[in-house]
Amino acid sequence: MGKITGFMEYNRELPEKRPVDERVKDHKELYKELPAEKLKNQAARCMDCGVPFCHNGCPLGNVIPFWNDLVYQERWKEACEVLHSTNNFPEFTSRVCPSPCEASCVLNLGSQPVTIRQIEYTIVERGFKEGWITPQPAAKKTGKQVAVIGSGPSGMAAAQQLARAGHAVTLFERDNRMGGILTYGIPDFKLEKWVVQRRLDQMAAEGVTLKAGVNVGVDITVDQLRKDFDAICLTGGSTQPRDLPVPGRELKGVYFAMEALVQQNRLNFGDAISPEDVITAKGKKVIILGGGDTGADCVGTSVRQGAASIHQYEIMPKAPEQRTQDNPWPQWPNTFRSSTSHEEGGIRDYCIMTKSFSGKDGKLEKIHAIRVEWVVGADGRMQMREVAGSEFEQDADLVLLAMGFVHPEHNALVKGLGMELDSRGNIKVDGNGMTSVPGVFAAGDMARGQSLVVKAIADARAAAAGIDRWLETK
Repeated sequence: MGKITGFMEYNRELPEKRPVDERVKDHKELYKELPAEKLKNQAARCMDCGVPFCHNGCPLGNVIPFWNDLVYQERWKEACEVLHSTNNFPEFTSRVCPSPCEASCVLNLGSQPVTIRQIEYTIVERGFKEGWITPQPAAKKTGKQVAVIGSGPSGMAAAQQLARAGHAVTLFERDNRMGGILTYGIPDFKLEKWVVQRRLDQMAAEGVTLKAGVNVGVDITVDQLRKDFDAICLTGGSTQPRDLPVPGRELKGVYFAMEALVQQNRLNFGDAISPEDVITAKGKKVIILGGGDTGADCVGTSVRQGAASIHQYEIMPKAPEQRTQDNPWPQWPNTFRSSTSHEEGGIRDYCIMTKSFSGKDGKLEKIHAIRVEWVVGADGRMQMREVAGSEFEQDADLVLLAMGFVHPEHNALVKGLGMELDSRGNIKVDGNGMTSVPGVFAAGDMARGQSLVVKAIADARAAAAGIDRWLETK
């Protein structure tokens, strides 16, 4: 490494955030720029650890020590090239990934990990600024046509890899804008949409045909799709939300979290939405059910909309502050964590199960819940039981269900292709990413189930390689 003793000389340092009272007035990103000299010092903290566990922690297998060392040496262009050798979209992962690489950093043993995500962010943004990141159209065309259906991170990565391999790629998106969850599911304060569009522009220049507003399976039949394309890659994500079938679920004021988040992103684009259809937290008592990232996004969005109060409830227990003995490094730490949204407002509570909703004239007024406890059952597994006498009710004007997603939608496309599903309702694929239907592949959350953007990109790169190999035999 460039500075063997760097990890002993410099402390972990992250960029300053915009003040809470400033950032909650808009939907812009939160972090300020870390000065170049400080960033170089952070790169110097990457130690000569012998076995870089960060490689294993990163689903993409990013060669992190190499580009850390290049940053320390101020060889930024080379760092940008190395970074892109394993990751199509480091500008996305450096903004929204929870950084399993940092959790696996050897410096966690007695110190704090290298600021890998911040270094990654700075490399890619400098690459765009300096003009190093340019379209890379294939030098030779194969004459093969590939349809990629779903333009989120997995679809974008698969399309880019296949286009660079020389195939004629059409990327379909049923919504009116490309980008999938990157465009509509993730709030602007985590990922501004010009960042997504910048990469889509590069892909278009590389020859990818972008078709938004096309619902494949409806606007284009499955038979037509099979006729027009030599291979198909399904990357539509895991978009069937987990519902809460309790009395009162039908009341106006109870929504899936993604309904609210998508709508806010549409409003940020300037889309017109009928006043009676607007989902807003302004002046309302908001309750968010689900303690994960989507729930946190709802907290930040509700704060910006002017909620009167915000409570985020989770049915599971609060995670421990420190690793437990059965969760050692370099495993992902199952510990308590907060997002930037939690700095901005809201109250979190745990071990709460919703029993019902109630209201008047079809409109939500209250949530009825009970506290639960988790105990070890006879089979050794954790079991939930209600705590007698802990029932409570709470006034509520808006409830957002942020309890995750169960599997991809089993729509006309999935049913029409007739692919085998796994036990969880995801599309079953082999080691090459191919489904039970020859020539039809699937990648990302459609095959894996709800997961991370970084894993969606990794799966897509693997599936694209599988498609390329399969097309060579045709």
